[in-house]
Amino acid sequence: MTTTAAVPNDLLRAVRIGLRLSQDDFAKALRRAGEELGEPNEASKRLVQRWESGTSKTPRGVYARALERVTGRPVEALGFTLPVPMARVHTDGNGGHGMETGASGVGSASERVRLAARTAEETFSGVWLSRYEFFSSSRNKSYEAKHYIVIVQHGNRLTAQSLPGGSSNPDSPLTLDLTVDRNVVTGTWVEQTAVDGYRNGARYHGAVQLLVEPTGRRMAGKWVGFGKDFDVNTGDWELRLVDRSTSKATLERYSVSPE
Repeated sequence: MTTTAAVPNDLLRAVRIGLRLSQDDFAKALRRAGEELGEPNEASKRLVQRWESGTSKTPRGVYARALERVTGRPVEALGFTLPVPMARVHTDGNGGHGMETGASGVGSASERVRLAARTAEETFSGVWLSRYEFFSSSRNKSYEAKHYIVIVQHGNRLTAQSLPGGSSNPDSPLTLDLTVDRNVVTGTWVEQTAVDGYRNGARYHGAVQLLVEPTGRRMAGKWVGFGKDFDVNTGDWELRLVDRSTSKATLERYSVSPE
């Protein structure tokens, strides 16, 4: 009988770190959320560890609702492997739709080991400054958006989450799910804009591909995604390393709007 190796839930870990919560603090927040929802739960540090290690892949409903309350994200967007009937297609109120799913490992165990070994010498974990450019057709002007993000690496996978308050546009959280292949980084991005902002809380998502400089401290490339009028746009995207540490003190220091 073949045993499938557990795939760590780096997305959940990145979201937790982005909230500047230890595993124990995260469990406490989940218990408080359960009380507020009228659904008491027994979340513990051990349970959070099981989720993040991939040992436990699917949270029970009482925990799923607490997770959504604490993180502000649908449970499908927290890296869990959910049964097919729970995957849901949502509409954005403007006729658009999308499927939100958790990240999962692809390929055989031997392939994952090979890819992990290839990137073992590189480590991209740390705090990075994300900067991308976009053109607003309604305002006929180009803009630049900046976020301080924390990257968590596991093998050849990178999961990035913007830090609270670390955006040039307030209340505009950004998430990236990336894969490293030598000096090429490819993946997807999701950004939720502020409800009271110009884009009225619209949720945007798309793809990104970046090339890593030999120093390993800068990635640059292009993003692609749909616009306000559902046209497909593209623009420059750059990530620059600012701190290798992911300590709580470091994350607090970068939870400010980039200059």
